[in-house]
Amino acid sequence: MDLLLDNGFFLLKGAYYTLLITVISIFFGLIIGIAVALARLKGSRPIRWLARAYVSVIRGTPALVQIFIVYYGLVDYGITLDSLTAACMALSINVGAYLSETFRGAILSIPKGQTEAAYASGMTSWQALRRIVFPQAARVAIAPMGNTFIGMLKESSLVAVIAVTELLRSAQLLIAQYYVNMPFYLGIAVMYWVMSTVFSAILEQIEKRLSKAY
Repeated sequence: MDLLLDNGFFLLKGAYYTLLITVISIFFGLIIGIAVALARLKGSRPIRWLARAYVSVIRGTPALVQIFIVYYGLVDYGITLDSLTAACMALSINVGAYLSETFRGAILSIPKGQTEAAYASGMTSWQALRRIVFPQAARVAIAPMGNTFIGMLKESSLVAVIAVTELLRSAQLLIAQYYVNMPFYLGIAVMYWVMSTVFSAILEQIEKRLSKAY
């Protein structure tokens, strides 16, 4: 316990980077996910094929391999990224594939009659999506999105392998310094649990607000 208290600030700094990576990856993952979902639903045949291939490849390969490809593989082509940028890029691409399927399923769950009614009232396709489909799809998607977000928070620990000093990497550095394992691993397990619980509470409140609005 004393070791945890003495090194609490160092671990909190690692937790900050864990949250930073998670938030950035989720933000860009949301953009990617919406774009890919719309590409699969509204795009031309080649675009739909590319979107489907992207989802298949990302979901069918380990996130760790994707991190290595972005951080080490791109170097072969003259693209060198710092570890934090590479981590956020790889995780954004990863979570975007999963979110795209969530969005696609949520959009498909909206009755077609509502879209047809929007067209009949003079709305364009984009207006119908923005005013009718997206708000309802967001309510449907929020629960599975929450599971994806919490999974991303825990999956961010993978970037420790490319020397990003997030929470797990911080614990590993302290273990190498003190030659003690259990206090630090238990400590970061509690910290991950607290962050996951807070994420869940925030998402639950968002879900309740969306349920009341629609």
